[in-house]
Amino acid sequence: MFKHYFEQIEQVEIWPIISLSIFFIFFVCLIIYVLTVDKKYISEVSQLPMDDSPVNSKKDQER
Repeated sequence: MFKHYFEQIEQVEIWPIISLSIFFIFFVCLIIYVLTVDKKYISEVSQLPMDDSPVNSKKDQER
């Protein structure tokens, strides 16, 4: 059924390549982000669900 529709689309073979490229680029960027993010920030964020104290902004902490 879909074969008939896909045969009528010009240059349909490029779309799987584009999809794979977007998928690959996204995950490469995600891996780079995870490897370069500050470990202190990860530690702080991981403790947020367990922390009962109110959330203070950095401006409040400087005072």
